[in-house]
Amino acid sequence: MTKAVLVHHTGGPEVLSFEEHAVGAPGAGQVALRQTAIGLNFIDTYQRSGLYPVQTPFVAGNEAAGVITALGDGVSDFQIGDRVAYQGVIGAYAGERLIAADRIVPVPDAIDDQTAAAILLKGLTAYYLLFQTWPLAKGESILWHAAAGGTGQIATQWAKALGATVIGTAGSDEKAALAKAHGCDHVINYNTEDFSAKVRELTNGRGVDVVYDGVGKATFDKSLDCLRPRGLMVSFGNASGVVAIPDITVLARKGSLYVTRPTGVHYYSQRTELLTGAKALFAAVADGSIKVQIKHSFPLAQAEEAHRALEDRQTTGSVVLIP
Repeated sequence: MTKAVLVHHTGGPEVLSFEEHAVGAPGAGQVALRQTAIGLNFIDTYQRSGLYPVQTPFVAGNEAAGVITALGDGVSDFQIGDRVAYQGVIGAYAGERLIAADRIVPVPDAIDDQTAAAILLKGLTAYYLLFQTWPLAKGESILWHAAAGGTGQIATQWAKALGATVIGTAGSDEKAALAKAHGCDHVINYNTEDFSAKVRELTNGRGVDVVYDGVGKATFDKSLDCLRPRGLMVSFGNASGVVAIPDITVLARKGSLYVTRPTGVHYYSQRTELLTGAKALFAAVADGSIKVQIKHSFPLAQAEEAHRALEDRQTTGSVVLIP
């Protein structure tokens, strides 16, 4: 048995239930983990609320780091005692768990467990967005919404290291200052400025090459006005609500724009892709291209409070839960 946070029915943060949970022994192709740090992500809130349907009951969470305590039959790439991490596999809010060995990655000695748990999902999101969805080139310009958030801080630093001009948005002057310190050349407080007009001003009327938007409904329409002709709108999250485009000809009117709605499920379905992304991410942290800020941590038993803080925009940078 272990302590875990379960969702028996979807709803607000109050549905998160901290309770005893049976684990069992690893089956073929699985390992058992003793988890040391768990990442908090917006996808956790989407699954908890029912926006992203998951059959109940389920253990919440999608990212963690820990130590292998047992191996199932057929596992040859890992040993008991190895430090590993994973992302995109539901069931993370627990002291112990079982997981398929092909979904975990080794954690280098230079990366501590809390950092690994804080960055893997967000960092791999940044990796596929910057290197695959739109292979960002030196001299290009981007707009990144919620630049002070966990994914935003990782991505804007990485984009800057690639030689891009990085424009970020944030919801307060404090968050704007934080984003400026983490890779943004310019930061727009969207609560006090018209961000689309400001982007046009900063780009001398041209617009940016690509917009990365994890906010969703509240920013989508005006983000289209920030793009140059034939630029790309990347909508990768729904923090403010789900985006809908009732009239697709808006893309033609605003410059023959492209729109995509990617997800890591399709970028990391193969183990080789997962290992490539994780290797690049850990290397960028090790060489200083990405500096990680873990601004908040909560005991796992306080997952409800952590969800409230995340959804109320009370957090900056990465957040971890400690079993």
